[in-house]
Amino acid sequence: MPKEKARDIGIDVPTPKKSCDDAYCPFHGNLPVRGQILEGKVKSDKMKNTIVVEREYIRLIPKYERYEKRTRKYLAHSPPCLEIEHGDRVAIMECRPLSKTVTYVAIEKKGE
Repeated sequence: MPKEKARDIGIDVPTPKKSCDDAYCPFHGNLPVRGQILEGKVKSDKMKNTIVVEREYIRLIPKYERYEKRTRKYLAHSPPCLEIEHGDRVAIMECRPLSKTVTYVAIEKKGE
């Protein structure tokens, strides 16, 4: 398989060293990305080309002047060229709906 040049997605993230032929890969396919960039930890990678990313955030409760920790899970498409596994920290970005629940795609693997 010849080494294809990765497409510029318009965000300052490193392009993956590995190549893939996934149509939903923002670097090697034709999937445009838009909107927010979120960071989280991969909770599950058991689905085919889909990961569950859990993101923790802090919310202020004005009445008590305290903060509470909340979590939210996002389903994101995982391109094969990024080689994302359970426990990795990843950056995901919004894209068009790929299925009923998947509206994000992983764009960067940040490590363990």
